[in-house]
Amino acid sequence: MLDTQSNLAQTYQALGYTKKSRSLKEKALSLQQDVYSGYLKLYGNEHRGTCLIAENYALTLMDLGRFKEAKRVMRQTIPAAQRVIGANHVVTLKIRWCYAEALYKDDCATLGDLREAVKTLEEAASGARRVFGGAHPLVPGIEAVLRNARAALRARETPSPGGSA
Repeated sequence: MLDTQSNLAQTYQALGYTKKSRSLKEKALSLQQDVYSGYLKLYGNEHRGTCLIAENYALTLMDLGRFKEAKRVMRQTIPAAQRVIGANHVVTLKIRWCYAEALYKDDCATLGDLREAVKTLEEAASGARRVFGGAHPLVPGIEAVLRNARAALRARETPSPGGSA
């Protein structure tokens, strides 16, 4: 039942992207919340399936601009994913990518958040490149987000003209 709900949520999410429909994305999020909760109850946080469901849930949260919630989910999931499936598994790397992106895209991001995002993405990009090679689609994806995070960090660290340092 949970897998069926998860598939339905992914379908709503895909339709939401195609039609740019917030209501479909909200419907996907509602289903993903239920699936994530169900996986936590059935299997606990330290289960491969729970990690994957958490990533899907967080991606939808981010798509809806709910970065704080996405960060909370990913903070709980990263250590579990590293223990259960390994630090350099594709799912763990994607979870770290998602977390870092939520960190730097949040309008309330602190300088520390931006630095953590860059560090997390640097580590994820390095791990992905080492394990999968530069041709793997994960590598350029992480590296593109890393460039954006670095730009956001530089913009925050660079004093504005006429401002105080």
